[in-house]
Amino acid sequence: MIHLPVLITDLGLILAAAAITTLLFKKIKQPIVLGYILAGLLVGPHVDFLPTVTDNASIHIWAEIGVIFLLFSLGLEFSFKKLVKVGGSASITAIVEVVFMLAIGFTAGKLMGWSTMDSIFLGGILSVSSTTIIIRAFEELGVKHKKFAGLVFGVLIVEDLVAILLLVLLSTLAVSQQFAGAEMLTSILKLCFFLILWFIGGIFLIPTFLKATRKLMNDETMLVVSIALCLIMVLLAVKVGFSPALGAFIMGSILAETTQAERIEHLTKSVKDLFAAIFFVSVGMLIEPRILVEYIVPILIITLSTVLGKFLSSGLGALVSGQPLKTSVQTGMSLAQIGEFSFIIATLGLTLKVTSEFLYPIAVAVSAITTFTTPYLIKASEPLYVFLERKLPNRWTEGIKRYSSSTAGITTMSDWKILLRSYTFNTIIHSVILIALVFLGSRFLQPFITTSIINGNYGIIISLVLTLAAMTPFLWALAIRRIERKAYSHLWLNKKYTRGPLVALEILRVAIAIFFVGFLIYQFYSTWISVVFAVALIVCGMFIFSRKLQSFYNRLESRFLRNLNAREAQNAQPEILPWDAHLADLTVAPESSLIGKTLAELSVRENYGVNIALIERGKIMIPTPGRDERLYPNDKVMVIGTDEQLAAVKVLFEGMIDENLESSFPKEDMALQKVVINSSSPVYGQSIRTSGIRESTQGLVVGIERSGTRILNPDSDFVFDNGDIVWIVGNNKKVPALLA
Repeated sequence: MIHLPVLITDLGLILAAAAITTLLFKKIKQPIVLGYILAGLLVGPHVDFLPTVTDNASIHIWAEIGVIFLLFSLGLEFSFKKLVKVGGSASITAIVEVVFMLAIGFTAGKLMGWSTMDSIFLGGILSVSSTTIIIRAFEELGVKHKKFAGLVFGVLIVEDLVAILLLVLLSTLAVSQQFAGAEMLTSILKLCFFLILWFIGGIFLIPTFLKATRKLMNDETMLVVSIALCLIMVLLAVKVGFSPALGAFIMGSILAETTQAERIEHLTKSVKDLFAAIFFVSVGMLIEPRILVEYIVPILIITLSTVLGKFLSSGLGALVSGQPLKTSVQTGMSLAQIGEFSFIIATLGLTLKVTSEFLYPIAVAVSAITTFTTPYLIKASEPLYVFLERKLPNRWTEGIKRYSSSTAGITTMSDWKILLRSYTFNTIIHSVILIALVFLGSRFLQPFITTSIINGNYGIIISLVLTLAAMTPFLWALAIRRIERKAYSHLWLNKKYTRGPLVALEILRVAIAIFFVGFLIYQFYSTWISVVFAVALIVCGMFIFSRKLQSFYNRLESRFLRNLNAREAQNAQPEILPWDAHLADLTVAPESSLIGKTLAELSVRENYGVNIALIERGKIMIPTPGRDERLYPNDKVMVIGTDEQLAAVKVLFEGMIDENLESSFPKEDMALQKVVINSSSPVYGQSIRTSGIRESTQGLVVGIERSGTRILNPDSDFVFDNGDIVWIVGNNKKVPALLA
């Protein structure tokens, strides 16, 4: 008898339960994540009347793979460029929300008598909103075009990065079991170091690799390469002491900057959906119904704290960042839930055995409740704003409007700020690269050369020279390269106050570069005389070969910037000041009444107050289209207007289907039919044109057979005769009635 491995049996049981609950939750129009969790509860060890998963260890391995692909997918939607572009509003809103929810979660846990570690993890669980749930709710409610949606997406991007930081900090805290400031600071610096290093290396290498192999990349190969890159980064992250989830997230964010991001996201979606389903089912398997009943009061308290706390903290953060009251209220109501990252943080606590068993099912229960409430809260956000505007004192609402307008205009920077920001950025970036090269040379290159190629002092010298050669362009950029020439020259001309600090900055740059050279040489030779001598030679060489180093570094920088901006250049969109009006992308549906009409005929500006800024037609871009430009099916149109204006014009782009036409002409009634003409047929002796077949039956004559001769697609002047066999595509109910 053939033996079936238990893992396959369990996997079949999991997917069968997930399939049934998914169909059920689709039918009742609820998030399928909740269906997966319910499926896990049903096939888990705590429900006896259904078949139960037996090999829990293997399922947890599959769930770990699910976390990897879930974080890889979130990384593809993240993009470091988006993080830079979300601006102060999203960053301030996210930071205020996270800080408040960490405090609320910790306080709630302590007030309920929980341990310190349970309370800390509860704060982490409540601090991050659900990207998956919010995006799905926005799509179902049709509010993605509204102004507050852009702010919410920006907040989610910042929260994703904060969640990654929380995973690292909570892991460190769980291991040390105390608030060790030095360890926390070390973990943060280590995380920042590797984030910068991986991002720079990934952007420099991976887009170049994808571009070079573009002609070889069919869908199958691209899928395999993408997953391979994800797992390689997972291995690197684990190697340096981080979680696999962090590595997957970083590789996703790197690939998000490439021109192949959308294709990779599409290809990996099925893989992510499969393993994510297993992960969420495994989440449900850990829920014990007895604990949910026992802790029903804490669940309700935490749910209430989540909804109210996130609404107030997000709304307050948006107000502080300069957003209008309406946008702030809508943002706060949209972010009032927890989701996938909360599960991962709760799982981390269980894995490290530092949290109580009841915390995990409580987190899942709160997530389920807030997932149900999210669409209703989003719908209620606008009525709540109207209520608040009516009830709040006029001086408050006017003060908020003045504050919002004043913060929108703060865009200028002084020359000192520009210069210091650029110098700081330049120093951090090149210091990270130089530190990485030092450790690569001393820990990997030198042992390899001395053991495999040349032993002894000659091997050490070769390793040192090669490492220095790799470091030299970055040492030049750190110490000598001119940055922000315009701001620097403005400051230099002010002789009385600025020349001294500028000279000090230049000396500091050179000193840092000399330190890195000395640090490298000291890794190979411990005698300070050799270090000083080598540093002097390197500094002289940098000044002598400055022009060649500049040329080489410029080539490196050009490739990096070209790779970094490739996707942005491909999908370039104009920007707009933070007014009430904003940009939105609308697609012309095939059934839209706009099709074939010129912009002058449509008069969308006159009728709706909306301007059309760009038309994207396949690979053709038409910026600021003229009045004679026409719209065609599936055109992507970039429009600018307020939420109300965009909502009104959106209906035109989506189009309306004539229900009467649809009911009188159902698709299933269309068929290819065979009709034999005789002398009593209504169309006997008439031509195809005069017979009225097209008008009466929505039919089309595609072939006629007469005396053994077959005529395909006959002319409209063809006259029907006795015995003709006619083939017609048309309504299978009307055609026989006309031709019989």
